[in-house]
Amino acid sequence: MEDVNLTFTPDAMSAVAKKAIVRKTGARGLRSIMESILLDTMFELPGLRGVDEVVINAEVVDGNAKPLYVHAKQVQPNEAS
Repeated sequence: MEDVNLTFTPDAMSAVAKKAIVRKTGARGLRSIMESILLDTMFELPGLRGVDEVVINAEVVDGNAKPLYVHAKQVQPNEAS
């Protein structure tokens, strides 16, 4: 999981804030929200190769989509000059 960027889109940040407000939560509750969003990713990511970035949007926060995994571009042998 090292060297993988985690990006939250602006709409994801708003969705996280709305969840925290609805739950009337503090820092511990916010941590719980973030862990639930990222739980599957934390288990899947170590087994994946070439992932540079994980992007979280509002659909992911709401549980309607999976995070987007952005893979590194592989350089073809004839491209490396």
